[in-house]
Amino acid sequence: MSDELRGQRALVTGAAQGIGAGIARALAGAGAEIIAADQRAPDDTVAAIADAGGQAIGVTCDVSDATSVAMLFDQIARRGPLNVAVNAAGILSEAPVTEMDVDEFDRIVAVNLRGAFLIAQGAARTMQVAGTGRIILISSELAYLGRAEFSAYCASKAGVVGLTRSLARELAPDILVNSVAPGPVDTPMLALENMSQAWIDKELDNPLGRVGKVSEISGVVRFLCGPEAGFFTGQTLSPNGGAVMI
Repeated sequence: MSDELRGQRALVTGAAQGIGAGIARALAGAGAEIIAADQRAPDDTVAAIADAGGQAIGVTCDVSDATSVAMLFDQIARRGPLNVAVNAAGILSEAPVTEMDVDEFDRIVAVNLRGAFLIAQGAARTMQVAGTGRIILISSELAYLGRAEFSAYCASKAGVVGLTRSLARELAPDILVNSVAPGPVDTPMLALENMSQAWIDKELDNPLGRVGKVSEISGVVRFLCGPEAGFFTGQTLSPNGGAVMI
């Protein structure tokens, strides 16, 4: 464990698995006390952090629900200041635009975009009391590249990039707001897309020719939370193996 985030408290949503769990572990490894939030109890993540000598508590929260998010931040406020908030909660669904159910479109936007807004809003209100903080929202390279039959997901993640830029200007100079837009990463969400090795060989459009590791994403988030990222705000960093961004 390092100590660059020693004494800080960090909220990480989507912390039960995948990128969110990796971010929670990485920030704990840097010395932060972690509030691990997910729609289902993130017990495995909390246990892994404890086993590594870190501090974490787990809470349940539906980021798309304003009441649930308000309850989360009430819990946080009772425990003291919040220094970092990372929204990694997200879902996806694949369907041709001509066949996509409107309710499904709304569900994806509710989790991926409204959820990012609600977490950022709650974090900003909490951080403004102390006059400092870092907010990091997880987007996707597909916010820029697009992908056939992923219209709802791509639109929601593009919204996260716009939200990041707007909040960075609004909350500066005290609260820094940035986004991370990963390429495909080896997570359970990737498995849900049924991306076989054959798909990767045919469709993966990056010079490195592979999917990313969770640690390669969580390391970027850890940097944005640390002392050397004090001149970053309104930025979207995209660890994606070199895919061309428009």
